[in-house]
Amino acid sequence: MASIFTAYPTPEMVQSSSGDGDEEWLEHDWERHYSYVGLSVGFGLIALIALVQLIRIQMRVPEYGWTTQKVFHLMNCVCATYRCIVFAFRKPNQDLSSSDVLTTLWLDLPGLLFFSTYTLLVLFWAEIYHQARSLPTNMLRPTFTLLNVLVYALQIATWIYMTVGTNSHDESDTLRTVTASFYAVVYFAAGCGFTIYGGRLFVMLRRFPVQSPGRRKKLKEVGSVTSVCTTCFLARAIVVAYAAYKKTADLDNNEASDAVPMLNFFYYVFVEIIPSALVLWILRKLPPRRTNNGYVAGFLESVWFS
Repeated sequence: MASIFTAYPTPEMVQSSSGDGDEEWLEHDWERHYSYVGLSVGFGLIALIALVQLIRIQMRVPEYGWTTQKVFHLMNCVCATYRCIVFAFRKPNQDLSSSDVLTTLWLDLPGLLFFSTYTLLVLFWAEIYHQARSLPTNMLRPTFTLLNVLVYALQIATWIYMTVGTNSHDESDTLRTVTASFYAVVYFAAGCGFTIYGGRLFVMLRRFPVQSPGRRKKLKEVGSVTSVCTTCFLARAIVVAYAAYKKTADLDNNEASDAVPMLNFFYYVFVEIIPSALVLWILRKLPPRRTNNGYVAGFLESVWFS
């Protein structure tokens, strides 16, 4: 497969180009090149950090099996690795692919993985809150699974329709608008999920005795992750909703990226790379030894690491 470093014009090509149109095109092409390289490196670092953390946890407590924490770091690693590959080979794949469906699948799948990865945190907090309040938890995991299945099913249906449909210009625009609107709602719901359960957990922790071990640290941890993830998904929902009705702002539209070549860079940096890095830093603590401690810190850690 071709490399991104061979897919773009050389400085000699830039110097030998003639005409304002050629110079503008080459300038935008170089901007896309460096933005793709930067995003690939950024996601590669996130994948490496998540993998290192997963290995550290496994070496610390191999007897725990696949805990919520391990699954989260594994999914984070897979998602970031996929993003890294997508941006490392973005231009060659767009040039070589003759199918809009394959290009769309190539670009959309990591977004679905990112959604599944971070809604896992919502599930984690929902389970903590329900267990602490002696509420039933039997419907939480089925609801999480059903939500993800519905999102993936809609995306698969979109890919199938793009394959067998007439693909007229009007139909393509309508399909793009409807799909983007749906994802805006999904991202908004994810942001609300973090706000609701993160907020409830934060309030619950504040009601525990001040002398409870780890209370202050857990308050800071829950509050920080809630703020980061809520902001991330709500901002993502706003941008996706805006792009749904304004084609020139479409993040993965080649024509739009010609007009704003750095749009992808700033979007993915602020809604994926920075939030992922912050969450990995906040949740960097290794699992504790098994204990019968009844304090809230022990309870929270037993849920997260079990």
